[in-house]
Amino acid sequence: MIDWNVAVQAGTRLVRPGPQVSHEEAREVVAQLRELSKDAHGHVRDFTGMASELDPDPATVVDRPGWIRANVDGFRVVLEPLMEQMSERKGPGPLGGAGNVVVQAVGSRVTGMQVGAILAYMASRVLGQYELFLPPDPSGRAPTGRLTLVAPNIVHVEQELGVHTRDFRLWVCLHEETHRAQFTGVPWLREYVQDQMTQFLLASDLDPGVMLDRIRDAAEAVADAVRGGDSNLIDAIQTPEQRKILDRLTAVMTLVEGHGDYVMDAVGPEVVPSVEQIRARFQGRRDGGSKLDKTIRRLLGIDLKMRQYAEGSRFVRRVVAEAGMSGFNQVWQSPETLPTHEEIKEPARWMDRVVGPRAIDVVPPEASEA
Repeated sequence: MIDWNVAVQAGTRLVRPGPQVSHEEAREVVAQLRELSKDAHGHVRDFTGMASELDPDPATVVDRPGWIRANVDGFRVVLEPLMEQMSERKGPGPLGGAGNVVVQAVGSRVTGMQVGAILAYMASRVLGQYELFLPPDPSGRAPTGRLTLVAPNIVHVEQELGVHTRDFRLWVCLHEETHRAQFTGVPWLREYVQDQMTQFLLASDLDPGVMLDRIRDAAEAVADAVRGGDSNLIDAIQTPEQRKILDRLTAVMTLVEGHGDYVMDAVGPEVVPSVEQIRARFQGRRDGGSKLDKTIRRLLGIDLKMRQYAEGSRFVRRVVAEAGMSGFNQVWQSPETLPTHEEIKEPARWMDRVVGPRAIDVVPPEASEA
């Protein structure tokens, strides 16, 4: 269904080059990012109280093509087994064995080029990520994940914003190290996310007539996004069952992204002196962009991700303010203690369900006597 080699070739061919720096400058950036990722790990562990790895490997620092290749490797780990299951369910195509093979081969190359184009766009924007799904380790060890930082994008943004370079790099590392803490300190979280992704993909409707309707919906979503509407391709191609699953997946990703944003700012003032300036300028950059850029962001669901940062961060701030960090950390006990999408918007509902009575709910004696 997807020719991954074509995706890599298209992505690396289309991706824009990063900022021009000397080899010496590039080496210095890589060395500092690796060092700061180790520093950030200690700050995140102390601040959050999460039982993450004691001495993790420093971040893997890549360029834009390297980010594309890493993500394709991750996609293959997750998607190839599922695509085999979907093909078995679908059965032979209407053209018969040989004809179906030709159609699939042509379709997989087209899809590969489309995936490559999307990755090329994203590769110039992503600052870092915690890669959950990795190919098997040749040594036989099962890798749990890898923290990756995209050096040219970090350098590009810090130059564009005119911020203190070390402060900005540590600030980015704090966010990404929080993700490492989440997925290494919460034993069931990685499996839960993978299970929801699996259910989402297997719930796709393979009926040709329904798929044609999905394509029409996608075309309408493109037209609406160009006009400035809120439509995106993710919503357009979902089945009703997928929408239910995506609500759960969106809720957990809103939580982890918002938690990362909260930690990078809350830890920041002690270790990143210019954090307020960085946050203000970075938020302005998130909200800006050309009309074309905004249209692409809407279509790919990137604007939804930006809202996840904001909603998730508000949820974490509210819960920590009322229940403390230990109260908030009850969110990691099990899948049942994760907030729903509605609870993220109304944190009090989650606290009532999971945390229970809080100090803020206690009526002072003088008030009760009035």
